[in-house]
Amino acid sequence: MSLASGPGPRLLLFSLGMGLVSGSKCPKNCVCQDQEVSCTDMQLTEYPPDIPLNTRRLFLNNNRIASLPALELGFLSDLVYLDCQNNRIREVMEYTFIGVFKLIYLDLSSNNLTSIAPLSFSVLSNLVRLNISNNPHLLYLDKYVFANITSLIYLDLRNTGLQTISHDAFQHLVVLKTVYLSGNPWNCNCSFLSFTMYLLLSQLDHPAIRRQVQVMKIATSSRLIWSTLKIPDDQDAICEEPMELAGWPITRVGNPLQYMCITHLDQQDYIFLLLIGFCIFAAGTVAAWLTGVCAVLYQNAHRKSSGDDMEDEYGIRVTHQIFRSNTQFNQGRSLI
Repeated sequence: MSLASGPGPRLLLFSLGMGLVSGSKCPKNCVCQDQEVSCTDMQLTEYPPDIPLNTRRLFLNNNRIASLPALELGFLSDLVYLDCQNNRIREVMEYTFIGVFKLIYLDLSSNNLTSIAPLSFSVLSNLVRLNISNNPHLLYLDKYVFANITSLIYLDLRNTGLQTISHDAFQHLVVLKTVYLSGNPWNCNCSFLSFTMYLLLSQLDHPAIRRQVQVMKIATSSRLIWSTLKIPDDQDAICEEPMELAGWPITRVGNPLQYMCITHLDQQDYIFLLLIGFCIFAAGTVAAWLTGVCAVLYQNAHRKSSGDDMEDEYGIRVTHQIFRSNTQFNQGRSLI
């Protein structure tokens, strides 16, 4: 059969393209059915190849995967469910989820996460549930890490290494309903005050919280749309530092923290005030000394100027007297 009598090049390319789109392949040892791919408990060390491009639910849990490749993952444009729990993922980059715009459910729990880059989830505007719990080395979350995920309802931050967090990180989570915060070594210092205020304002349906907010008289210029927030593990989400607040639930630490940070002066504040007072005293002493020196120099200059004038006047008088004496002497001689 000649090449001309066979299927044309365009038809071959079209068939190949349709084959890729349909995603007829399935990763080895995985189960693919009804747009769902399950690679659970396969001892995978890398992201599996050949995942059908029309996959909507992908299970990669209970493996040893160390990273999520953005390129391969980005081909799954219809993906809505991604389970990566119990792997060895170390970090999430800003471009990791760049192609999975439809993602609704994301589970990154029980991994080795040490960092999540700012704006990592910003393309996931449809995300509803996010679980990053049981990552004990995740010590910090940037204030932009949850930017643009305005549909998020459920957030799990249990058992991470988080010590503090800014309330600005939650400013885009306007419909957030449930958040878990226990198992973290929270450091309830003054930088944590804004987050406790956020928790208080987000639970205004609780009578005790409402009374506490009235006592604190919290005034905020934030444009947040506050919604009722549930913290099911609020009694277990406690402060570890400072020592005087250890064991306090972070949802109830607002009043004592406000007293410590706003109305109460601690030892460092007194030392600072003492230093300021000493500086003011030293500056006043130096200024007074300089003023005295200037006054003495001015008086000496004035005294010297006055002495020179007196000497000049005395010299003029003596000269005049000598001139008069000479004149009288000459007149007497002429008479003789």
